Amino acid sequence: MLLAATVCPHPPLLVPSLTGATGPAELRETCVAAVRDLLAAGESSGDDLDVVVVGTGPTPGSAAPDATGSLAGYGAAVTVGLTRVVPDTEPAGTPTLPLSVTVGVWLLRRAGWNGPVRARVVTEHATPAECADLGARLAGYPAPTLLLVMGDGSASRDEKAPGSLDPRAVPFDTAVADALAAVDTAALAALDPGLARELLAAGRAPWQILAGAVEADGRPWKGELRSAEAPYGVGYLVAAWSPA
Repeated sequence: MLLAATVCPHPPLLVPSLTGATGPAELRETCVAAVRDLLAAGESSGDDLDVVVVGTGPTPGSAAPDATGSLAGYGAAVTVGLTRVVPDTEPAGTPTLPLSVTVGVWLLRRAGWNGPVRARVVTEHATPAECADLGARLAGYPAPTLLLVMGDGSASRDEKAPGSLDPRAVPFDTAVADALAAVDTAALAALDPGLARELLAAGRAPWQILAGAVEADGRPWKGELRSAEAPYGVGYLVAAWSPA
């Protein structure tokens, strides 16, 4: 049963090892606070709590329970694991978690969660119907479940953005922000995969999984948009959803 869901972006610059104590500090703290609130929604569930991170990556499927992720490729000696907290000094096997899930697990650890995490990875090519189906399956888990949904908005908000300037980027991100604020699952489900790929919006499939999960849940939900900004020409959205 779904208890709550949180949406966060996954820029590696959230991790202080890459930017020092500054960097996007306000965005980092907004994300960590949102994840803390997510975990608080599951406090009464005890050992039965199922914490699931949803993100995009090159290989779809459920990550192995002992999988790890690393930010070494971005210049930070940071390793996270699904099973438990991994000390920075501990050698690890070959990391297999994609960036989206790696940052999601890092946020969970930063927020104080030391328990196991499950990860579900989809590719940017997942269709809206496939996302809705996966969301419905997540909502059908019998265990009390928290969803941490990782995804960036468009990466084409200005000339210096990874995708350069695209006039469609701001309307796209604004529509997503409005949908997250209003728990408008239909609007999220209607996001165009082709447009999202052109705008380098990695969050499209995870957001549609969230929409499918809440639709399948059947209860009324409420939402709160906690942040919508684009400090590096990339749309970063933070939102919290819970049953009304």
